[in-house]
Amino acid sequence: MASVKSLAKDTAVYGLSSIIGRFLNWLLVPLYTNMFVQSEYGVVTYVYTIVAVALIILTYGMETGFFRFANHERYTDPMEVYSTAMTSIAVSSTAFFALVLLFLHPVSVAMECGSRPEFTVIMAATVALDAFTALPFSYLRYKRRPYRFAALKLIGIALNIGFNLFFILICPWLWEEAPGTIEWFYNPEFGIGYIFLANLISSAVTFLLLIPDFTGFRWKWNTALWREMLAYSFPLLVLGIAGVMNQTLGQLLLPWILPDKADAMAQLGIYGANYKIAIVMVMFIQAFRFAYEPFIFAQNKTAGADSNVAFRQAMKYFVIFAMVIFLGVMYYLDFLRHFISSAYFSGLKVVPVLMLAEFFFGVFFNLSLWYKLTDKTIWGTWFSLIGLAVTLILNIILVPRIGYMGCAWAAFACYGTMMLLSYIIGKKKYPIGYDVKSILIYFFIALALWGVAVLFTAQSQWVNIPVRTLLLILFILFVLKREKLTVSQLIPLKK
Repeated sequence: MASVKSLAKDTAVYGLSSIIGRFLNWLLVPLYTNMFVQSEYGVVTYVYTIVAVALIILTYGMETGFFRFANHERYTDPMEVYSTAMTSIAVSSTAFFALVLLFLHPVSVAMECGSRPEFTVIMAATVALDAFTALPFSYLRYKRRPYRFAALKLIGIALNIGFNLFFILICPWLWEEAPGTIEWFYNPEFGIGYIFLANLISSAVTFLLLIPDFTGFRWKWNTALWREMLAYSFPLLVLGIAGVMNQTLGQLLLPWILPDKADAMAQLGIYGANYKIAIVMVMFIQAFRFAYEPFIFAQNKTAGADSNVAFRQAMKYFVIFAMVIFLGVMYYLDFLRHFISSAYFSGLKVVPVLMLAEFFFGVFFNLSLWYKLTDKTIWGTWFSLIGLAVTLILNIILVPRIGYMGCAWAAFACYGTMMLLSYIIGKKKYPIGYDVKSILIYFFIALALWGVAVLFTAQSQWVNIPVRTLLLILFILFVLKREKLTVSQLIPLKK
């Protein structure tokens, strides 16, 4: 069995590559919002929303299925499991790409790319490649090769960013200064298509770099194994679709709910750009999870009579950490807003709503321990489906009345509902005894301090920033005093 130290090391490498990757892609948003108008960026947001759903469908839980059956007592050859799963995904990914080509026009219209079907072809190829390479990346995790995993992920991200900068910044400059050098491949009218093309190039190169991981062994096909893997993975597919739809349904529905298509895409562009500011919460929550999970499980082994003490601590520190991030973003939003173009500033009001929605999802993730520990993961599916129903109903009701703010409030209500249901049912099925009093105190004090900053906003940032910084420090000092923590005590937690 791998040691806790080894687990922590691998987790840190996987986590670091994921966080850095998301952060680097996040840095492309200023480029997009300054170079493209709202309606164009709305198309980008819409296309990548569809891509997120498509990737869940095309991998259909095979990654988790591979891990399960590669360690199954009845299947002693992991390579047979790997090659069976790879064959299945290769066939389904190829079939997906062929179907998109066969029905190119209606698919392009559905993706808001009716006038540019080449965008659809590019993204269909990208999705097919990404779905196929998902399993080799899982294989690297199975073989415990985190450094190769992280290196390939970061190479793909670097290529994507590099080609974005090349096509969107350098090529327009060359077109003005020396058009003869690029006219053989560059077309200024291709516009946002270069975002999709950069993604395709990075996915294709990643595919080529992964060739050693799906060659060099005898491929086998086991029909009985494949059927078992599908049966095992299908609930995960339902859970995955429900989960990603909870995140993206509002963006998918908005262009179809609002009557004016041009206005709908502009609103979607504003919503998508401001969501990128709120996603700071997601990145920091993910960082906290990667850093703290090894500590939780290590502590849980030595918890003594109360085996749930680590889970209670994790939840409380998670809430504290998330509230510091929330206050930090909201207090310095006047600076962070320049991360996007001023043309998108009208959507800044969605940021606090979306950040709180993501916070609720983070709490829900922490609460999910109870049904994972009891092998009753079907509850996770039910919670996700109920959240999906809440999202759908509220989007239909709110979007025609308040536009993209309806998407934000629907996400808030969705994750809030999932969080409350998981807590209420988990309290009966697997009581952990969370320190609810402290959690609520920290949550509402953070909201109150944010409210103070909103109510007493001065005209000058020279006044606002020191006051808000002082409020943030006061919150941190309050937490330290209430938890009886010192800096020297926090160092072991960090380790």
